[in-house]
Amino acid sequence: MKKIGDYRKLFGVNKDAELKDLKTIYRNLIKEWHPDKFQDEDGKSGAEEKSRQIIEAYHFLVSIAPETREQMLPEYNETIATTLVDFSYKGITLVLNFMDGSSYEYFEVPKAIYTKLVNSDVPGRFARRHICHSFVYRKATKAVEA
Repeated sequence: MKKIGDYRKLFGVNKDAELKDLKTIYRNLIKEWHPDKFQDEDGKSGAEEKSRQIIEAYHFLVSIAPETREQMLPEYNETIATTLVDFSYKGITLVLNFMDGSSYEYFEVPKAIYTKLVNSDVPGRFARRHICHSFVYRKATKAVEA
């Protein structure tokens, strides 16, 4: 997904960046682009936009960081073991919705994989085998507490 590459480029990191490094880079970028550092209106508005981009990138990169995914792995495995209710595909992002109410976004999923998912006799099994542990993902929505 272009967004992942853009965010990593903005932070100057690769896919293996640790959370502490992301936090340090985030703080330095926010200090550099804080709107209060600029006197003129053009500078302030540009800095506000850049700050929004930095904040969005930080939250996104933290959500897909290996440490975050490892921490959430037991919950993730429990969720993907439930029934796949629905799925949608936009661009190269696949969203899988599970029976427990959780949704996960999978990035850089080729159209051919999505087509195979659609044509599969048992989409949940196909997703578990070919998508769930093969692509970068993040939790899109949380399960509903009963």
